Amino acid sequence: MDLLKKLFPKSKPRPASTEGAKTAPLDPSLAGPPPSPPALHLVVGIAQSPGIERTHNEDAVMAVHGTIGGLELLQDFGIFLVADGMGGHRSGEVASAISARTVTARLTDSALSAMTEGNDAYAEPLQDLVRDALEEANQLVVERVPGGGTTLTVAVLLGQQITLGHVGDSRAYLIEPRNTRVLTRDHSLVKRLEELGQLTAEEADTHPQRNVLYRAIGQGANLEVDVTSHLFPAGGQLLLCSDGLWGLVPDPEIERIVTEAATAQIACEQLVAAANAAGGPDNITAVLVRQNRN
Repeated sequence: MDLLKKLFPKSKPRPASTEGAKTAPLDPSLAGPPPSPPALHLVVGIAQSPGIERTHNEDAVMAVHGTIGGLELLQDFGIFLVADGMGGHRSGEVASAISARTVTARLTDSALSAMTEGNDAYAEPLQDLVRDALEEANQLVVERVPGGGTTLTVAVLLGQQITLGHVGDSRAYLIEPRNTRVLTRDHSLVKRLEELGQLTAEEADTHPQRNVLYRAIGQGANLEVDVTSHLFPAGGQLLLCSDGLWGLVPDPEIERIVTEAATAQIACEQLVAAANAAGGPDNITAVLVRQNRN
């Protein structure tokens, strides 16, 4: 069902009638307090650049967010996604675009009903929906884009819970005052060698095969997806980005820029500028989600 039809079902208009109409002002005691519109608690920034050395952009980005209200329920929800395409002859940008559209459409259509019923009852099905959405995207890329592939990191936000679906080496960061954590695991060859103790972190940063992935959308029919859940604490900030950002800008500098920027949009623009200032050899994408402190 179309998302707008779910949110705004049509109702039949009532015929106008003046019979028995009263023109006297309504008694204020009967009117009650005027309704106040729900506040938008999520503030989102997005910035992209092809980089200094690239001529076109193979990254894809999606952001859908709002507030669900009714009775005593008032929850922020959002779907945020970064995909970094790879493959020759523009196959990478096609793979990332197909994957981003597929995952976003599947989750907005299927997960919204789960979101409106409350978080506790649907925690597991929501994880299943995220996994199924990435598997569907993988199937489409395998069928339609031979030789193409993409990373994909998607965050489904409901209230103060983050559900992440992740394949590849784009990243999700949770940034709090004096505490920055990478919530995703890089599915790269050098990261695996580092985990096995065969490379140091410094060696991994300069390894000639640091961009080689052992897991990505489009690499085969069977895809293993990392799906995890995390608390989105008050005052926390969620950053999704491609390796064109985190591979050039050290984590402490990412944390400094995000925490010091006046707005989420300014933070994303400064992150992209920092990656370009460091050489910008790859496409750069940043999506930052802040909780409104007002």
